[in-house]
Amino acid sequence: MIRVLIADDHAIMREGLKQLFALGKEVTVAGEAINGGQVLDALHAGGIDLVLLDMTMPGVSGVNLIQRIRAHESYPPVLVLSMHNELPIARRALAAGAAGYLTKDNKPETLMNAIRKVVAGGRFIDPELAEQMVFESSSSDQRPPHELLSDREFHILRLLVRGKSVNQVAEELSISNKTVSTHKARLMQKMNFQNNAELVRYAITYNLIE
Repeated sequence: MIRVLIADDHAIMREGLKQLFALGKEVTVAGEAINGGQVLDALHAGGIDLVLLDMTMPGVSGVNLIQRIRAHESYPPVLVLSMHNELPIARRALAAGAAGYLTKDNKPETLMNAIRKVVAGGRFIDPELAEQMVFESSSSDQRPPHELLSDREFHILRLLVRGKSVNQVAEELSISNKTVSTHKARLMQKMNFQNNAELVRYAITYNLIE
């Protein structure tokens, strides 16, 4: 049996996955986590073959959490199961060390295939995103501005456009207000924005707001 840790802050999603796995004999749910801290605690406890990870959870999450998992001794592979079907988000997750990336609108069979492949040491990417990767231009000057941000800048951008203040972002990421303000100033400069309203409009255009 493949021992899976389900990391998702939506109860309906966790229950649905547990029901799906209960239908077969390949996967057992070794634990559940609703935030990054619980994921790291579960890793310390051991007995996990795969982390099935949502990209957006309270506390440490996304790329930062994937990197924290990878830093853990004898870490299990990470398969991201996310509502986000944007290529930049998938690319950042894979670059951070995720072994696979799948969107939540896929069929159960696709999820099971992804789990099998990742646990066996392979990599898996959502078929639609893989197609986009094949046909996208490799020229960086044709990529949208947010793809040129650092991982930290991109993470802060996504928190800001969700309505969080600099103080709230600092608290969530456990960094100083000054550091957040510096990152914000840099990303605004890189994207040539003057205020938060422009940032939010851009985020809506590129579907960066959850």
